Amino acid sequence: MHPVFFEFDTPGFLQGFLPETISIYFYGFFIACGAILGTLYAAYESKKQFAVKMETIQTLVILIVLAAIVGGKVFMVFEDPAKYLHDPAILLRNFSNGFVFYGSLLFAIPLMLWFFKAHKLPTLAMLDIMAVSACIVHGFGRIGCFMAGCCYGTPHQGALSVCFTDPRSAAEPLHTPLHPTQLYSAVAIFTILAIILFAKSRKRFDGQLFMLYLMLYAVARTILELFRGDLERGYLIDGVLSNSQFISLLVFLAALSAYILIATRQSKQSARRK
Repeated sequence: MHPVFFEFDTPGFLQGFLPETISIYFYGFFIACGAILGTLYAAYESKKQFAVKMETIQTLVILIVLAAIVGGKVFMVFEDPAKYLHDPAILLRNFSNGFVFYGSLLFAIPLMLWFFKAHKLPTLAMLDIMAVSACIVHGFGRIGCFMAGCCYGTPHQGALSVCFTDPRSAAEPLHTPLHPTQLYSAVAIFTILAIILFAKSRKRFDGQLFMLYLMLYAVARTILELFRGDLERGYLIDGVLSNSQFISLLVFLAALSAYILIATRQSKQSARRK
């Protein structure tokens, strides 16, 4: 809608080093809000359940952010390999824009597994905590996407359509009713969050919530891709199967397999105790 939250003139002592006007963007603002709330939740739950110090969670969050940035940029290459391989510097230009969520997620997961093992924390139980935090951060991030106009939808004349008019918006084309896919995504993610929180008090084994999160998001993302209009995100089969849909399929199958494996193992352990 409107990418810029507010602007102000650069203080005199900084002029010459910074642009004449400093802009604060909605995208960064909402990401920051989500990151703060997600960190607070992770810190509260990990301290309550495992007496983990706040400093440990802060370190984890910083590492996840770094992994997410790198992964989000690396996966952009798959959108148009020829373009990025010809000019890799494109990834660094306008650095705040252009991240692939699945790249961030798939880089963050092994980082978390390493971190939990290094700090002798219960891996699966901590992943359940991080599933909630991920939903919080991602949900707020999608609201930021809506304000920035990125991840926009296909033309749509229905009651839910929106028009992006700000020339700084990433949506294309401007002044044309589009599916508000960013808001569809935010609603889907916060719905997944509600389901996970509902399942939290009823979970049968550690790791259940995280695997549930991955499966639900994979299904939601596959459906949402049908309404996306930003074709530069890439297709494995043009017009039929997008890169994100293919990754969603792999993520769903991997999470489902892990879910069944962990559940079976937990069932056998419970039977032995009896």
